[in-house]
Amino acid sequence: MLRITDARTGESVDAAPARRGLTRVEAHTRGLDPTSLRVLLVADLLVRALELGGTPVWALLTGERQRAELHAAGAALGVRPFEDGGDAGTGLGEAQVLHVVEEGGETPGGVRVAVAPVRWEAPGAPGDTDPTVLRLTLFTHSAGTPVTVDAAALGDAHDTLGRWRRAVAAWAHRPSRPVPDTVRADLRSAWEDDLDTAGVLRVLRAVEEDPDLADGARFETYAYADRLLGLDLTHDLGTPT
Repeated sequence: MLRITDARTGESVDAAPARRGLTRVEAHTRGLDPTSLRVLLVADLLVRALELGGTPVWALLTGERQRAELHAAGAALGVRPFEDGGDAGTGLGEAQVLHVVEEGGETPGGVRVAVAPVRWEAPGAPGDTDPTVLRLTLFTHSAGTPVTVDAAALGDAHDTLGRWRRAVAAWAHRPSRPVPDTVRADLRSAWEDDLDTAGVLRVLRAVEEDPDLADGARFETYAYADRLLGLDLTHDLGTPT
């Protein structure tokens, strides 16, 4: 069961208290800036995690500034399509409403997931950065931890993404094996614990380095985890290795 920290109370709560009940996820943004992009990305993670658990989701983007630009930037980052939010009081009989907000920003009623700010120190603007590299860079820290995006952080993410994509393409040539039960449990424990993407990445690094795992199991593990991460880890399938 996915649990998240409600910023109102500091308590851990079920993200979907009613089994398979519709959950509304609202991303509250201030404009086209790195922190608002992170808010949108965390909301996307929340949607993916809920759907992987079998919960139907209605995803909305609220905010009066640069909404069209945010939609475009989110699409580049691999964010699922969000509808434009209108009257917050109008719903479809949802069982839960989850608000993803910037720390110190809006304080809507209901459960709130607070996203810490992004300090941008990289050369160029966020739009000039490989969006998947930026996505991975932001995943190296939990949503509640401030992030500094600089050239070194982007370089590390670029190298990791390239290495993993090449490895996945190579592992795909080996006989398929199921995701080991313990690995699957470790992945789900990480992302169901307050969307701990850093924990998910640690599991993937352990899988990469485990000499006892079959390559086919590594492939299936990375493909499974990518349903949450959205890093297009199978990007290099079919290319020479």
